[in-house]
Amino acid sequence: MNNDERFMLEAIKRARIAARYGEVPIGCVIVKDGEIVASGRNMREKKNNALLHAEVVAIDRACKKLGRWRLHDCTLYVTLEPCAMCTGALINSRMERVVFGAYDLKAGSLGSVVDLNSLPYNHRFEYLGGVLEDKCAALLSDFFKILREKKK
Repeated sequence: MNNDERFMLEAIKRARIAARYGEVPIGCVIVKDGEIVASGRNMREKKNNALLHAEVVAIDRACKKLGRWRLHDCTLYVTLEPCAMCTGALINSRMERVVFGAYDLKAGSLGSVVDLNSLPYNHRFEYLGGVLEDKCAALLSDFFKILREKKK
């Protein structure tokens, strides 16, 4: 198992916690020098706040822990391709690298709908998609299947 897979498994753990709280199961970890410095999970439902995507929560925590807003030496691992808001946060935090699991054909902003990282913003980061994609996608499809069954 390589490091990308190892840290994606950590993000998957956070996604499973989100699901237990009735949140869309998306989890995230931020790594610096081979160590997890922050993590996040979706918290929109619990806090009634549209901004609390896993990536934003993790970026906030990493900035507080490291005492700075520039995360130029960090890699973010997230179970679902970031949306436009989260990609903007990644650009603004000067993230060095982003690794995501499942592609998001409805809102993905690193290639699925649009690639915001390819636009001429003041920062670009390296990214890789599809890491443990099947596991990440299964978390989401299982969650929504259970939700649909509960509605019946």
